[in-house]
Amino acid sequence: MRYVLIIAYDGTEYAGWQTQKNAVTIQETIERAASELFGAEVKLHASGRTDSGVHALGQVAHFDASLSLPAEKIADALNAVLPPDISVLSSSVAPDGFDANLSAKKKTYVYRMYFGKRRNPMCDRYAFFVRGECDIGVLNGAASLFVGEHDFAAYCASKSSAKTTVRTVFETKFYESEDFFGRTVSFEVTGGGFLYNMVRTMAGTALDCMLGKVTASDIEKSLSSPERSLVGRTLPAKGLTLVSVDYSPFVFA
Repeated sequence: MRYVLIIAYDGTEYAGWQTQKNAVTIQETIERAASELFGAEVKLHASGRTDSGVHALGQVAHFDASLSLPAEKIADALNAVLPPDISVLSSSVAPDGFDANLSAKKKTYVYRMYFGKRRNPMCDRYAFFVRGECDIGVLNGAASLFVGEHDFAAYCASKSSAKTTVRTVFETKFYESEDFFGRTVSFEVTGGGFLYNMVRTMAGTALDCMLGKVTASDIEKSLSSPERSLVGRTLPAKGLTLVSVDYSPFVFA
């Protein structure tokens, strides 16, 4: 039988999702816990990889197994043996034909920044510090240029193995929130799929546009040219979170 897991994790201490030699990863950690718990090898297949240091609120993965444990109890069983920075939020039986990677329609990521005079260590694990003031209008103007189908080669890390660098971005927005940590600015982007480092470079390019280091014209040109000099910096992984994966018409709670 095929099961679906919705997983949240703090990626700070991990070398990304995918199992690697000589590195601790999210996939390896959950697979090892599941295999020991169920007494048989478990292989997870996720919606996609998250990079080293990237977090998730709604990573989706499936695995195949023959279990006597009710599907909805799998989450609690795994959480009892997983480390505290990984949690299975829900577990269920997969619909017929479901594949966590191939069935994904859209993914939503959020990149968080915070602005101010001085760094706040309470924010630093999950957001990137920017000294100074924020112009949300300029950020949104820059982000709006990413919407549509474009060649994002300039936003992709050189070691990417993607067969094509053309991607479709459905929606982008910057929005502000205020809490006891201070003023946080979030960049939310939804797309059909993303290249290695693409979201972090989009966020950095919009930020550098606000700071006057990149122009709107540069961004427009960068969406049809692989020239890296046209785009801004790639921001650190710690600010990035995979929020959700859309599998319409499948819905997982």
